[in-house]
Amino acid sequence: MRAQTEAPGGLGPWLAALHAASERLAAVVDALPERELSSPSRAAGWSIAQVLSHLGSAAEICTGLLERGVAGGTGGPTREEVEPVWARWDAMTAPARREAWRSADARHLQLLDSLRGGPGQEVRVPYFAGLLDLPAYAGYRLSEQSVHAWDVEAALDAAAVIPAGEVALLWRRLDLVATRFRDPVTLGRLAPAQLALDLTGPPGVVLLDLDAELHLYPCEPAQPAGTVSGTAEAVLRLVYGRSQDADHVQVTGAASLADLRALFPGF
Repeated sequence: MRAQTEAPGGLGPWLAALHAASERLAAVVDALPERELSSPSRAAGWSIAQVLSHLGSAAEICTGLLERGVAGGTGGPTREEVEPVWARWDAMTAPARREAWRSADARHLQLLDSLRGGPGQEVRVPYFAGLLDLPAYAGYRLSEQSVHAWDVEAALDAAAVIPAGEVALLWRRLDLVATRFRDPVTLGRLAPAQLALDLTGPPGVVLLDLDAELHLYPCEPAQPAGTVSGTAEAVLRLVYGRSQDADHVQVTGAASLADLRALFPGF
């Protein structure tokens, strides 16, 4: 199991995973009545329809950013551009959000499909995080699509998990997520310490380094102050702020499971 800072390799695996995550979410929400669309998801404070609104508005905005990149533009999104999009989606009914998500998501994926191979693969996308190549951009989008799909699935089925193929890809860029979305107060309380993440499915050990900053490294700590044991999928969701008791993640040593949940509050 590797913890890397960017999406390595070509666009293909990331694009295939984006399609799979989209199809998985569509299969869950397509037949939901309005009452269930308005019920809570596993994303804190959001209904299922609000998750679809978040993903759909992002797909609309990102399609525009992709088109900008294809045209050679390098300017990132501005609040003046994105706020009217968010407001329009916020005003939709729950069923309308579902239909609009399907349409916006399909358009976004079609444009990404058209850029695979040939000159299109050299496109740079002026994203929120900066100017990105297509694999790195698709990694950001998979992080959103895959985890938010789980937010919906898990609200309807407590046994839902993120598929193994998506988990493997998301672990490649998990350091980006962990570094950005850690709680600074909790990090200051726990640091300095090195924790061994002892993973199964697939097996591997990752170093969680807690210091002035937090990082994940694809190696074993020399002197671990504690161990976090669990499936790669469950520990991934822990870092995304989506840990649940049924995951059976075990933490021993200098930190507790409660500490790690506080360290990774989610977003």
